[in-house]
Amino acid sequence: MAKRKIYVTERDRQRLEDIIAAFDEVDHRDRSDIDALAAELRRAETVAAEDIPANVVTMNSKVVLRDMANGETKTWVLVFPRNANASAGAISVLAPVGTAILGYATGDEIEWRVPSGTRRLRIEEVLYQPEAAGDFHL
Repeated sequence: MAKRKIYVTERDRQRLEDIIAAFDEVDHRDRSDIDALAAELRRAETVAAEDIPANVVTMNSKVVLRDMANGETKTWVLVFPRNANASAGAISVLAPVGTAILGYATGDEIEWRVPSGTRRLRIEEVLYQPEAAGDFHL
């Protein structure tokens, strides 16, 4: 599956780069989550918060994802690692699926490696995006 262009806001990029830099200061054995996020940020186009389309997944966005293998949908909020709580529907940007959806838009399909293999997901809907709602302080 061809990689589509992804977008990240200036503020999200800075906060995510700060997370990457903090990990760089500490010796970690398994950096696959950090390396995957860094790779996504390298290919992302940075835009001002007020210019990001409302259907793009940014940090703290609430999205409906469809698993293309079984058709099931699940609603997630994409959060920073400290706010992750899978049982409450808050998925870390460092989780494979979290990294996968960052910067993509409604209708996009994503293939991503997860511990159990490769998953194919479609972003069905962005229910809430902080920038579209004018919540620039999140």
